[in-house]
Amino acid sequence: MDGMIIRPDPSLKLNCFVGADFAGLWNYEDQQDYSSVKSHTGFVITLGGTPVVWASSLQSEIALSTMEAEYIALSTVMRDLLPMRSLLNELEKMMDKIRDPKSTVSMVWEDTQVALTLANVELPRMTPRSKHIAVKYHWFLSKVQVGKIEIKVLESTNQVADIFTKGLRVDTFVRLRKMLAGW
Repeated sequence: MDGMIIRPDPSLKLNCFVGADFAGLWNYEDQQDYSSVKSHTGFVITLGGTPVVWASSLQSEIALSTMEAEYIALSTVMRDLLPMRSLLNELEKMMDKIRDPKSTVSMVWEDTQVALTLANVELPRMTPRSKHIAVKYHWFLSKVQVGKIEIKVLESTNQVADIFTKGLRVDTFVRLRKMLAGW
């Protein structure tokens, strides 16, 4: 994956870039305010390489690690990606169109290896350090198991979701914006 740039797929494929900034406001806001340690979730869902849904928000609870913040972000994006996949499948049926089977698999690009490992671990889908998040955030894994969604690791320098989670230098922002929007 070194030096590889992931470009949006030109087919009618739903893909997603997702990221989190663990306790990103710490040292920038009042350290006595509990919201300063909340992590930030950001994602963009593309259809045929064009951004169609994107979001940036503070997570509703305080994550205890980078892995947990990234995993919460994965769970959050699945709440938008799964209904969009269903809608696209319904539209395909209504319009009597058949997509290439390869374009029916959604790729979710995540830049943190430990979150990817947790998302792809075999049953019981817990590690000793992650069992406290099992009920609330593991729900989407049954959809990944079906083989319609693949979660892959992406080099952090190519994570376009960072536009939605981090304060970036101008050159980094411009490079990621060009990757995401083409300009």
